[in-house]
Amino acid sequence: MTLPDVAEWFHARGYNVLLYDPRSVGTSTGLPRNQIDPLQMAEDLSDIVTYVSDLDSVDPRRVLLWGMSFGGMVSGCTAAVDARPRAIIMVAPLFSFIKPERQRNTFAQVIRDRISQLRGNEPLSMAPFNSRGENIAGFGGAGGPGGLEAYHLMRAAAELGSTTTTTGFRDRITLQTFHKLALARPAELLDMVDARTAVMMIVPELDDISDPAEQKAAFGRLKPSSLSLRRLHMAKGKGHLSIMTGEGSRQLLEEMHAFFREALGESPDEM
Repeated sequence: MTLPDVAEWFHARGYNVLLYDPRSVGTSTGLPRNQIDPLQMAEDLSDIVTYVSDLDSVDPRRVLLWGMSFGGMVSGCTAAVDARPRAIIMVAPLFSFIKPERQRNTFAQVIRDRISQLRGNEPLSMAPFNSRGENIAGFGGAGGPGGLEAYHLMRAAAELGSTTTTTGFRDRITLQTFHKLALARPAELLDMVDARTAVMMIVPELDDISDPAEQKAAFGRLKPSSLSLRRLHMAKGKGHLSIMTGEGSRQLLEEMHAFFREALGESPDEM
């Protein structure tokens, strides 16, 4: 299932759903284009909570966040400061981006690009994964099966973006994205999530893009609370990019639906 498919699935069960492109990506505005900044995205998501809370069709006490992969991580960062969402679901969240052995070379390139921009040149950009599934920082399963899978997914999305005006997706990120990623410590923020916020994390057992052990360790940073729900769900036999497709995906959606309803204080008879 694609993200629009997931959005439609929840909408069909009575949820108001807002699906959006982050700033500078796809159909959203923002410059420089395709610069990924997780902390800025977390701030933007808080602003989205404000926006939807003012809609007549939305009860501001019942706002929910759902995010997958990078979006799952951003949802967690948002909830670390913004206690308004009633519950969040993080599906296969990413928590680390630059391998220690890649830092020196990556940071040197980042600083050269910053110097170049100060001298009036355009920002450098690159594909997040090359045809070997690699990138300079080693994130997202680079150099392995996960990186290759991500490369083919990105290429397919880029081809779709070139043939339709509805996505505008381009298979590029700025080099300065790595500056933003280097300074982000998303797992360390989870211990600030409000005790009243219900949290569910879905960890694919066979994730080769975001280490399952790292995801579980991040979940462990959430403060135990008798005031709210804390639920870790291991998705058996699932990988990072297959988490919402194939056998078991519908059952997983039902479990997430049940979690949201429980977080909202609704009984099974009301589901």
